[in-house]
Amino acid sequence: MTDARLEIAVVQCELQASRDVNVSRIEALVREAAGRGARVVLTPELFEGRYFPQAKDQNAFDLAAPAEGHPTIQRMQRLAKELAVVLPVSFFEEADGVYYNSLAVVDADGAALGVYRKSHIPDGPGYEEKFYFRPGNTGFRVWSTRHGELGIGVCWDQWFPETARAMALLGAEVLLYPTAIGTEPTTPGEDSKDPWRRVMVGHAVANAVPVAAANRIGTEAGLAFYGSSFICDHRGEMLAELGRNEEGVAVATLDRDALRKYRSNWDFFRDRRPELYGVLSRNEPLE
Repeated sequence: MTDARLEIAVVQCELQASRDVNVSRIEALVREAAGRGARVVLTPELFEGRYFPQAKDQNAFDLAAPAEGHPTIQRMQRLAKELAVVLPVSFFEEADGVYYNSLAVVDADGAALGVYRKSHIPDGPGYEEKFYFRPGNTGFRVWSTRHGELGIGVCWDQWFPETARAMALLGAEVLLYPTAIGTEPTTPGEDSKDPWRRVMVGHAVANAVPVAAANRIGTEAGLAFYGSSFICDHRGEMLAELGRNEEGVAVATLDRDALRKYRSNWDFFRDRRPELYGVLSRNEPLE
């Protein structure tokens, strides 16, 4: 039975070294988070190495591996079981010759609950993900874990209100977004940090659920990642956060019973009008 309290942590660090060094750094920070009471620990997107989708490189496909038997997922399974924490694990997946930006959800007993494949794939200077990843085919999912019902998207997913609403309707108590985002190479003066946060805070308020995002830091070739990982509550108030260049862990405690009562008093879901929302599923522009 899940506890009424839900302690969430976000991990933020630089990830430019080898896979073994990066995974060891993540493991150390997960241990720190668990030592501070966290029961769900969110780490950055594609934390095994540098953010390779900055440019098109055929050799980067060698980094992909199937979910079954994946060494980093297995290592995180052992860690999750030891610490009794839930770990969403971002990885580059190869499945029958097709490649995805994927996330394996590991429960607090070390069990692998399944895989979510990133639904929205960006394409632009510095973020050439469509070269590598096929759009996910899993649909949005909510994971029943020892420590609560978790809705988890990946990076670009976090900009889409449809992602957040779908997971909320599926019963998510909190929304989690592992991330890799920083500067825009063609517009170096543009800083998307504040809009990046605001859109997720909006998801929290509109769906009456807390939101957490974990980003990386450091400069990798043409991108300077701006960190600023955070946890906000169901009203959009910041509960815990990290700075633009700060390596470490931020932890916040949520009251699941209070969140449930709050959602029952705000009728966002009762007053929905699905019969009016057909426009949301159209691909063609409106006239």
